[in-house]
Amino acid sequence: MKPQTGEAAIRAYKQKLGAIVDKRPSGMRQRLADALGKNRSFVTQITSPSYLTPLPARHISVIFSVCHFSRAEQKDFLALYHAAHPGRVARSPAGKRTRHLTMTAPDLGSEERNRLFDHAVADFINRMGVVFGSDPDEGA
Repeated sequence: MKPQTGEAAIRAYKQKLGAIVDKRPSGMRQRLADALGKNRSFVTQITSPSYLTPLPARHISVIFSVCHFSRAEQKDFLALYHAAHPGRVARSPAGKRTRHLTMTAPDLGSEERNRLFDHAVADFINRMGVVFGSDPDEGA
């Protein structure tokens, strides 16, 4: 079988991602949207083969964590993703261990303000991860 390239390769990893997310409990798409700091429509775009919008590599580790991908699912997905975007995964933190953190935040009265707040919190967490390093033995 010939390896897929271009649009077919993007559709292949999105089909895999959508199938995995669909096997998870109801509400997973909303939890994923919340963890990514995006709208549910973004989750639809990244999980549907109908949309050719590429999945940003920086979101892979969050998706793996929130959706509880098994090692085999991670391996299969990354193989498909790499076929569609050679070299992009190497620049992402997808190989690093992550954990999902759930918190309660104030409602700031508008979708726009809440979205800005969520993005600021996600950015802060990413920066703290860089400062402290994701490998606990690195700083020792």
